[in-house]
Amino acid sequence: MIIRFKTCSSLIVLFYSVGLFGFLYPPTVPLFKQLVPFHLLLMTGLLIVNQHVRNRSFWIFLAITYVAGFLVELVGTQTGLVFGSYSYGGTLGYKIFDTPLLIGVNWILVIYSAGMALSILGVRNLYAFLFLGASSVTLLDFLIEPVAMEYDYWDWAGGVVPVQNYIVWFIFSAVLLLGFHKAKFAKNSGPAAILFVVQFLFFLVLYISL
Repeated sequence: MIIRFKTCSSLIVLFYSVGLFGFLYPPTVPLFKQLVPFHLLLMTGLLIVNQHVRNRSFWIFLAITYVAGFLVELVGTQTGLVFGSYSYGGTLGYKIFDTPLLIGVNWILVIYSAGMALSILGVRNLYAFLFLGASSVTLLDFLIEPVAMEYDYWDWAGGVVPVQNYIVWFIFSAVLLLGFHKAKFAKNSGPAAILFVVQFLFFLVLYISL
């Protein structure tokens, strides 16, 4: 278990560190943009491997989070009524109805890692868990947005992120975190908590570099 923890944590830090260099060094940006889908899948695989007990509740949580994340983005891109008017570029890979299939995976990574970080920190009160979790995830999105536009993840109409986006991120992430909190599976994955911190630092550095 200790070896698995160290291996998964080290790989998470390594791949994000290499990715950070790749995005900060202009000649390698096109290559690293192509690697983003594989990176998301690799991170998901590492988190699944490190989930000590993968019971029915765990798989249901992943499935619901993926489907809900994908569908809310699908409705958002098609109507502009959820987050605001935006469209996806090519960085996140294959799309159905202009919505990347991997965007649901991205929601899993964010919610699962944020939930694990709060659980390991010992936040047990439901309302504190939801508020702190949704606030952290929304702050992460605040850092992601300009980076996403710079590297063709997605783009906003007029190049401006509407306040509506952050309000919906807070509410929707709180709903998904409620599902995480209620799900009956072990919530002691250190690598997942590390992933949330590493994601935050990764996008913070890119945000500052723009």
